[in-house]
Amino acid sequence: MKAKIVSLPGDGIGPEVVLEAERILATVAVKFGHEFEMQRFPMGGCAIDEFGTALPDHTLAACKESNAVLLGAVGGPKWDDPKAKTRPEVGLLKIRKELQLFANLRPIKTYAALLESSPLKAEIVDGVDILFFRELTGGIYFGESGRRPHPSGEEAFNVMQYSTEEVARIVRLSADAARNRRKKLTMVDKANVLEASRLWRQVSAEIISKEYPDLEYNVVLVDAMAMHLLSRPRDFDVVVTENMFGDILTDEGSMLTGSLGMLPSASIGSAGPGLYEPIHGSAPDIAGKGIANPLATILAAAMLLRHSLSLEAEAACIETAVDKVLANGFRTKDIARGGPALSTSEMGNKVLETLLAL
Repeated sequence: MKAKIVSLPGDGIGPEVVLEAERILATVAVKFGHEFEMQRFPMGGCAIDEFGTALPDHTLAACKESNAVLLGAVGGPKWDDPKAKTRPEVGLLKIRKELQLFANLRPIKTYAALLESSPLKAEIVDGVDILFFRELTGGIYFGESGRRPHPSGEEAFNVMQYSTEEVARIVRLSADAARNRRKKLTMVDKANVLEASRLWRQVSAEIISKEYPDLEYNVVLVDAMAMHLLSRPRDFDVVVTENMFGDILTDEGSMLTGSLGMLPSASIGSAGPGLYEPIHGSAPDIAGKGIANPLATILAAAMLLRHSLSLEAEAACIETAVDKVLANGFRTKDIARGGPALSTSEMGNKVLETLLAL
C-alpha cells in the first residue's frame, strides 16, 4: 500500500512522542512491504508564533490531501492569555470541522501488567475494555456563544444544539462497532434536564429498535455514568454520548489505566482522512526532558493503520508489541511507580525491537 501520512507534532511533548510513532510507522512499512510518505507540518502554538494562526492554510491543505493525520499535542502557558487574538485550541476545532470529523473514538483499556498503576483497586479495573464514541462537531462547543450586558456587569452564554442527523450518524457508527465487540451499547445523556438530550434519547431509541435489535441497549444519565465508571467499569462495552459529556467522561475513564500516557484516540468522519492523537496534553512542564510516555501516540498510530488504511494485521502487531513490552516490565516515569524508568526514545526502541521480532 502507498499512503500519505501528515504529522502535526505541535507543542510541548508533542514532537517527542510523535517522533516515536513515526519511527514505528516507518518500521511497519518496511516489515509489511508498504510505502508511507510522511511529512510534518506546523499546528498549534508553534504555528501561531510563526504564521499568526493555529492552523495555517498550507497545513490544512496537506491534511486534506493525505490518507491520515497524526497529531501530537497543542497548547501551553505561553499561549494561555484569554485576551489573545487566537489560541492553539482553535486549530483543533477548525481541523475537526474542515475534515468533517464528527466521531471521536477513545478506547479505555487496562493492561494486566499495569493494574497496580491505577488509583482504583485491581479487582475493579482488571479486564476493563470500553470504547467511547464522543460526538465531536456539535453541541455546546460549537453552538452560539458570547457575552452581553447585564445589571451586574456581563452575562455569558453558550448554546447546546443538535440535529437529528448529527445524533443519528454517530449512534449508527457506535452501534456498528458494538456489533463487532460484545454487542452492548450504552447511550449517555442528561434527558431529565436538557432538551438536546431528549432528542438524543429519542433518535437513539428509534435507530436501535429498528436497525440494531440484536444489541443490548441502555441509557444512563451522565452524572450516574461518572459514578459507574469508578464503581463498575467492566459492565460497559461501547458508550456513545454528546461532545461535552464525552470530553469529561473519557478523561475520567482514562485514569482507570493509571496514566494519560497510555491512551490513544481517533477522530473520524464519513470520508477523508482521520485524525489520530494521544489524549494527553502538551505537558509543558516535562517538555524537552525526554521522559514523556510515547505509548499513547504509538497506539494512536495503530488506530491510524486500522481505521484509515484498513491494515488490521499491522495495527494488531503494534498493539501486541506494546503489550509485550509492558509485560516484560519496561516502564516510563509516569507508570514506573518509583521504579526504573525508560526515556521516551528508550521506550520507543523497546517497542521497535519487539515489533521486529514478531
